[in-house]
Amino acid sequence: MYPVQDVDALLLLSMLLATKRRPADMVEIVAAADLLDGGVGSEARWAEAFRRFATHDLIVEVDGRYTLTEAGVQLVHRLPKKADTAERIFLLREKLSEYEPAEKTPSIVMQEEQVAEAVRAHQASKSVGGKNLLMPKAKPVEEDVQPRRRPGGWRRG
Repeated sequence: MYPVQDVDALLLLSMLLATKRRPADMVEIVAAADLLDGGVGSEARWAEAFRRFATHDLIVEVDGRYTLTEAGVQLVHRLPKKADTAERIFLLREKLSEYEPAEKTPSIVMQEEQVAEAVRAHQASKSVGGKNLLMPKAKPVEEDVQPRRRPGGWRRG
């Protein structure tokens, strides 16, 4: 597959992250890209990479959502888990440059406007304040100062 850009590798990594358990919609893929590298960048390049990956049998559409094919999973398989994002993108670009699809498949229609709309929806969801479930919870105030003794037959006297 030639030429390969950083956008291509970022799209595959984002797809891997977003479709871990089920096919993802475009907003979830954009959110994964934002988590990995800080954003989508150019919507035109993103949409073009999306169409090209669908043609090369790396991405497939399932009920309006998108997921990686088996060939796409094999490309991102065995990347070092402890490597930073830049190193993973570099290694994935090398794998993509060596990739030759078995057959061409029909492309998925992806317009720049769809990507731009997903970016706007993701930015809007980021600005909405939410409850952070990872924050430590406040301990309840106990009225009883003395610790209670637990009943048990093992204590004597």
